[in-house]
Amino acid sequence: MLIDQGRKSEWNDFVAASAYPNVMQSWQWGELKAATGWRMLPVAVTEGPRIRACALVLVQALPHVGRTLFYAPRGPVCDFSDRETLSELLTEIRTLARQHRAVALKIDPCVPDERRDVVRTLQAEGFRFTGTNDPGLGGTQPRYVMKTNLTPEPDELLASFHSKWRYNIRLAERKGVAMRDCTRDDLPEFYALLGVTAQRDGFRVRTRDYFERMYDLLVPEGMMKLFAADYEGRMIAGAILFRMGHTAVYVYGASANEHRNLMPNHLMQWRMMLWAREQGCTVYDFRGVTREVDGEPEGELGGLNRFKRGFAAQYMEYIGEWDLVLSPTWYGLYALARRVRGG
Repeated sequence: MLIDQGRKSEWNDFVAASAYPNVMQSWQWGELKAATGWRMLPVAVTEGPRIRACALVLVQALPHVGRTLFYAPRGPVCDFSDRETLSELLTEIRTLARQHRAVALKIDPCVPDERRDVVRTLQAEGFRFTGTNDPGLGGTQPRYVMKTNLTPEPDELLASFHSKWRYNIRLAERKGVAMRDCTRDDLPEFYALLGVTAQRDGFRVRTRDYFERMYDLLVPEGMMKLFAADYEGRMIAGAILFRMGHTAVYVYGASANEHRNLMPNHLMQWRMMLWAREQGCTVYDFRGVTREVDGEPEGELGGLNRFKRGFAAQYMEYIGEWDLVLSPTWYGLYALARRVRGG
């Protein structure tokens, strides 16, 4: 069934209490994406008044063909060992897929790769692996991540960091780098800094109004916080942290070309961890890194792994991206078009 807007708090509570909570399955994330051309379908299996499983499905129109693609980012949200409930959820999604002429359902849950039981369940339900094994992202969302356990006391947590990282945190404080709680008024300065970072590191950023809408939807719900590190009254580093249930996720980081020798990012990561811990989080997710083989990073982005590992972060892989084909003929054309575009 589709859940109506009056139950969005119940929806978010269910996602937050799940084994793999993620903001991208929150009701507000659907509202954010709805403003960028997607349509949100909050699908759930219920037992009486209680949600048993759900998936925030985003619907994207495929150009020129009158068909759509279903995508549940970091979903579905369920007990994957409960095959009956998962099957019920997929039956609900298939019914909606016929109405919306969807060619496939794409998922990429935050399920660790060692959960081969989940892989077998997805295969039995008809899913096929469509991610990649290249050293990069490995799919639409990062498949390779690093996470720090936040349960130790702060002193013990800090002591678990690499000695150079602890030195850099103290250096930033000693040199006058100051952390600041941000408001919406700080978004323009952060966005400008993000543009500097994108130009330096060669990636693209979304429009400023996307970040403004994200702030307006997520910050009031306690799902997002904007951090800034200042030096001499100017922001020299900034970051956005998502929070859902027991997990905090570092999603956007920006830094100036100047004053990098003051190590603002080391101090900022530490303070974000402390904030997340105060909010009850037990996991700090640094998000995407390059793939590791036998403990060694592959590709050109190994510096990301080394930076994050300095904060006692442990490398892990997810099961990756999976597609449930709903219309074989149209899915074949869709997959061909993606290959031609290089997507």
